[in-house]
Amino acid sequence: MLSTEQRNQFQRDGYLVVPGFKTMDEIARLRQRAGEIVNEFDPAQGRSIFTTRDQTTATDEYFLRSDNTIRCFFEEEAFGADGQLRQEKALSINKIGHALHDLDPVFDAFSRDAKLAAVARGLGLSEPKVWQSMYIFKQPGIGGEVRWHQDATFFETTPISVTTFWFALEDATIENGCLWVEPGGHRGPLRERFVRHGDAIKMETLDTMPWPDDSTAVPLEAKAGSLVCFHGLLPHYSAPNRSPVSRHAYTLHATDGATVYSPQNWIQRDASFPVRGFD
Repeated sequence: MLSTEQRNQFQRDGYLVVPGFKTMDEIARLRQRAGEIVNEFDPAQGRSIFTTRDQTTATDEYFLRSDNTIRCFFEEEAFGADGQLRQEKALSINKIGHALHDLDPVFDAFSRDAKLAAVARGLGLSEPKVWQSMYIFKQPGIGGEVRWHQDATFFETTPISVTTFWFALEDATIENGCLWVEPGGHRGPLRERFVRHGDAIKMETLDTMPWPDDSTAVPLEAKAGSLVCFHGLLPHYSAPNRSPVSRHAYTLHATDGATVYSPQNWIQRDASFPVRGFD
């Protein structure tokens, strides 16, 4: 599936953009299903927000129990001072996570096919294991910032193998909060580790190397249907969306089963709910 040039680019830069990977029909089905999940969601079930500002204090029971199920999370700015939603529910949800790919047939079909399996192999995953899925809305006007981070922080393996598969479901632009990356930054150290012991979680600092700044960060604008793949050590972020246009995306995080998956990672599976690949 991937050319030698594409594989070399991924090794050099830590990321790869594959335009036109998904069809508009595939995207439409996924977006419709996401809308149905939000419509069925009762905010009384949980008013948890998603934020990367201080994940150890923002993480609650509702979030921790989303590891192997499907739950909705609100934008940070979704609620007014009176505690009520500032706009309709469909425009207030930050994301749906984290086991859509295993528990929902529409998301399962989108997440697994021979073409995607071939891309994973081309990027070096000999035994792909998909641990997490997220549907991200990046709502117009209130879409929250996702601060600089590395995905290996949340999916540590020995050696590091986590790879992110990020699908643009709408055009992602600088105006509506596209991804920003540091080309080649995956050759740097793992800076933080998000560890879980039962219901206790903490963020451990491993290296104090500063995060990138505007002098090295580049935007990854992507047309709807594009697949963006990036290395688990690649620093990346997305700015707030203050535009009137949403930026829907869907993302999968996979590790290589040939590596050792840390028992301290926040998502775990056992024989009753085994982790699966792209096939």
